[in-house]
Amino acid sequence: MDMKRRLALGAALWLSTSGMALAAEGGHDVVIRGGTIYDGSGAPGVVGDVAIDGDRVVAVGKVAGKGRTEISAAGMAVAPGFINMLSWATESLIADPKSQSDIRQGVTLEVMGEGWSMGPLNATMKATETERQGDIKYPIEWTSLGDYLSWLEKRGIAPNVASFVGAATVRVHELGEDDVDPTPEQLDRMRALVRQAMDEGALGVGSSLIYAPGSYAETDELVALTGEAAKCGGMYISHMRSEGDRLEEAVDELIEISKRSGAPAEIYHLKMAGRENWGKLAPVVAKVEAARAAGQRITADMYTYTAGATGLDAAMPTWVQAGGLEKWIERLKDPATRKRVAAEMQKPGNDWENLYFGAGADKMILSGFKNDALKPLTGKTLAEVARMRGKSPEETAMDLVVEDGSRVGTVYFLMSEDNVRAQIKLPWMSFGSDAASQATEGVFLKSGAHPRTYGNFARLLGRYVRDEKLIPLEQAVHRLTTLPATNLGIKERGALKPGYFADVVIFDPAAVADRSTFEAPHQYSLGVRDVFVNGAAVLKDGEPTGATPGRAVRGAGWGKCR
Repeated sequence: MDMKRRLALGAALWLSTSGMALAAEGGHDVVIRGGTIYDGSGAPGVVGDVAIDGDRVVAVGKVAGKGRTEISAAGMAVAPGFINMLSWATESLIADPKSQSDIRQGVTLEVMGEGWSMGPLNATMKATETERQGDIKYPIEWTSLGDYLSWLEKRGIAPNVASFVGAATVRVHELGEDDVDPTPEQLDRMRALVRQAMDEGALGVGSSLIYAPGSYAETDELVALTGEAAKCGGMYISHMRSEGDRLEEAVDELIEISKRSGAPAEIYHLKMAGRENWGKLAPVVAKVEAARAAGQRITADMYTYTAGATGLDAAMPTWVQAGGLEKWIERLKDPATRKRVAAEMQKPGNDWENLYFGAGADKMILSGFKNDALKPLTGKTLAEVARMRGKSPEETAMDLVVEDGSRVGTVYFLMSEDNVRAQIKLPWMSFGSDAASQATEGVFLKSGAHPRTYGNFARLLGRYVRDEKLIPLEQAVHRLTTLPATNLGIKERGALKPGYFADVVIFDPAAVADRSTFEAPHQYSLGVRDVFVNGAAVLKDGEPTGATPGRAVRGAGWGKCR
């Protein structure tokens, strides 16, 4: 019998024997009393109790006897901890392991890896990433993705963490940041890196195909990498090649990659970007549902806002970015190159996603600078800064990238509120913030933030579920918990069931609300009172306890894919 089976059987035996012993003593570690239990299945809430022993839920329903800790949840909702399907807490958890902007919304699992993951890294990548660090500085003391997850866990973090392996990370590891195709030998090495990451617990392959160098990958390359993940029970998840003018073609590519690789697939932050594309929701839904009807598992996630957030790299053609940030900046110093870039920024991108054209300079808020001298521009639109400087918005965007030495964090207003509402109703839709998990103090105040950082999940539960009644609360909880856990292949999480890990959130459905705005983003959401991660309280009466019980959550291929 292998070690994993021994550990699993030992845990099951401990659970059954300790449960009987505690029942005989008449108590449990924690009993949550009298809340309305939404177990994640999508069934209506039922008033009852939840008992926790160690890191597990041991009883749901009517619990006799007293707990060592008794918590009244009368008038409150009790649910499994929420899953953030698209998290950028990769660095923010290093700066602040308490993960407050998400924990205070009930998030207990941060899922990372949109195109870029924190491993595998080679020596050149480590040096480059260290040089490019912004406000958050840290030593890169790991090499593989598995090492990074273990490193976070050992340092101590409040939430659980999981990750996809980034297709761009694997590409840069073997090819660098140039626009080149891999040789058969290089592709074999890239596939081996995916297998290694899957063996270390990656959930699958994540891609981000509008940004260089991820955009340089062709469909066949992505199929080859995803095929290795599929052999290990992993999935494909993608910021598709277009969310605007070529949206339907991008959905076709994702479905093709899924079909050819044999892996389920998910669309990251589904949207129709740019007013002229707002009418494409119906054909996109039709494509997804046709694939699902044919036996493919295609799903999506979203954030609950009409603006996205990325960098000024999404405002410029990818050819000028070939070779990485430093070469991009160097090219932007050349007058002839600047003239060509400015001209291309002013029209739809033929082979790249032009968010500048889709939003317009007056609908682009500058949110994050590396250079302290530029930080006073935070919160201003690109159009405002252009007027201040007496230059065109295109020239100003290029200048800012050069002066800041970064892609410059930018918020783009691109989407329709009607589409946001319609997407929330889709039964195969999960939710992700597409943001770091921050705090209203310290290093995080050096930059702006998209309100989704602080409000994505509370906004769903408050505005769209309670106030607008788009979907019932039990359905919202299902799509924050059991649905994403099932899609990710994560066992024993995402539901309130005996034997499952005790990731639990207690919130007030009548009070839950987002407060963060584009003008004043650093504001916590309201309404979440208590949060448990692996049986330990990380939020009590709305305040952090300082506990860091978070663990690395590994995928189906863990220890099976070498």
